[in-house]
Amino acid sequence: MQSILVIGSIMMFLAVALGAFGAHALKAKLSPDMMKIYETGIQYHIAHSLGMLIIGSLAQNFLHGQSLAVAAGWCLFAGIILFSGSLYALSLSGIRKLGAITPLGGLLFLAGWVLLLVSILS
Repeated sequence: MQSILVIGSIMMFLAVALGAFGAHALKAKLSPDMMKIYETGIQYHIAHSLGMLIIGSLAQNFLHGQSLAVAAGWCLFAGIILFSGSLYALSLSGIRKLGAITPLGGLLFLAGWVLLLVSILS
């Protein structure tokens, strides 16, 4: 649980830093379409980093199915890497094929939330 909280905190830091970088350094350099893609990556990065913090807190304090909750946290972490990471890479490089990775991250997000639900219901 503590590892999910630590990584979730690091991921939130990175989300804020990357968001500021995008708003200040990239806005003039990226096309509006690529900026929108970058911002989508930031949006999901923030949401699922907060999710990791919530999951870590719940697992530490309330859940009996802690191993499932920890697995949920790891799924969200991997989802951030694949989903948001692929959107960052796509927006900065313009290589559209990187978009093929994004749905894998989305599936990991979904898996994480389902694992959390099962953990809560256990």
